Amino acid sequence: MSAIQHQLRRVAIVGRPNVGKSTLLNRMCGSRVAIVEPTAGVTRDRVAVPAHLVCSAGERWIEAIDTGGIGIVDRDDLGADVERQVAAAVAMADLILFMVDVRDGLTPLDEEVARRLRGVTVPVFLVVNKVEGRGLEWDVDSFRQLGLSLGPFAISAESGGGTDPLFEAIITTLPPAAEEEKPHDTVMKLAIVGQRNAGKSTLINQLAGEERMIVSEIPGTTRDAVDVLFERDGRRFVAIDTAGVKRKRAINDAIEFYADARSYKQIRRADVVVLLIDLSKEMSVIDKQLARYAVDHYKPLILAGNKWDLVNEATRDAFTEYLRAELLGLSFAPIIFLTATTGQGVSGLIKTALGLYEQARVRVGTGELNRILKDATTARSPSSEGHRVKILYATQAEASPPTFIVFVNDKKLIGKDYLRYLTNRLREDLPFKEVPLHIVLRDRETTPGDDR
Repeated sequence: MSAIQHQLRRVAIVGRPNVGKSTLLNRMCGSRVAIVEPTAGVTRDRVAVPAHLVCSAGERWIEAIDTGGIGIVDRDDLGADVERQVAAAVAMADLILFMVDVRDGLTPLDEEVARRLRGVTVPVFLVVNKVEGRGLEWDVDSFRQLGLSLGPFAISAESGGGTDPLFEAIITTLPPAAEEEKPHDTVMKLAIVGQRNAGKSTLINQLAGEERMIVSEIPGTTRDAVDVLFERDGRRFVAIDTAGVKRKRAINDAIEFYADARSYKQIRRADVVVLLIDLSKEMSVIDKQLARYAVDHYKPLILAGNKWDLVNEATRDAFTEYLRAELLGLSFAPIIFLTATTGQGVSGLIKTALGLYEQARVRVGTGELNRILKDATTARSPSSEGHRVKILYATQAEASPPTFIVFVNDKKLIGKDYLRYLTNRLREDLPFKEVPLHIVLRDRETTPGDDR
């Protein structure tokens, strides 16, 4: 397992806290990838995403890297960790965007950042942000004293003003591509979710083969949802690190609110979800909530017990029984045990995730599906207080998630218990042993949108 071999040219965005780095990243990517909030130090980890730059001079794919603010005084005392991530981004970059804030003017910290960047060997663009009015354009020249020859580029990352000349300069300055530059197709998106301090970032670093995420004993270190590319057996994957979810009444500020919301969003966009459970603690309400959310959205789910090195091997069966009892209705979800700090069990995790990914993409024939449903209804006929309930036929409408349209004479007569029974029979008799199934009931005469 190794970090992915890179193809896209890397553009790192650096600067002191709260100058608009994350806003520029979102502008370059065309979506809200990084959390933007007027609090210094929101970004901590490196956030690296493909960006398709389009300007009057042409277009080009790059990898844009957002970084934490240099010189940040972090409320969780993670400033040194943030700066280590910034240094790693600078070291691997093909081009650097040094951002300053025209409204704040030149600050001693800007001068410190400029001093650090003078020794780098790649091009450094001076980007002056928040230039929304013509009156502010006169203040841009004051940043020339920083001694950077490339720039200044006056922009508004918020509105997009001035970004066309900046993007043109990036495209023309980057070294030419050795081959066609575009994001590689990935086999599977794997979301790592769980409560705070369960070991999610440690697991991501194991998958990536490098320190991509800040790991700390302080709960809530990760704030953004971060995509990390990694490679195994010649195939590329995306691991999605997410912020630890809190109970809603325990959310203290906007940063935690957005981090929490993005964790659930990543479940929805993932192909497979890994619920990382800290075996040294009791299972929390949050763990159960995340597991249920994944299954309710028909996502294949792995229950991964972390910190197995702290637990006696003889208790594996006891832990399995405990997890099954705590997560009722999820008996089909596979359970694995691992130790993220050492990598023990991580290969098994990827193998299990691939198995679920492939299961969810299986399609079955209509004849086989209807034969199984006929056997199921013969063994246990649906009943509804004297009304005659009849299942007519079924077809598989989609894969990933496996979705089955079941036509009946009156869908209102089929209750949740019988629907659960049909789901379990399909899982037993078809190759969907470990993934959620979606059954949609339709009346024989139905109208679009009249599904349950």
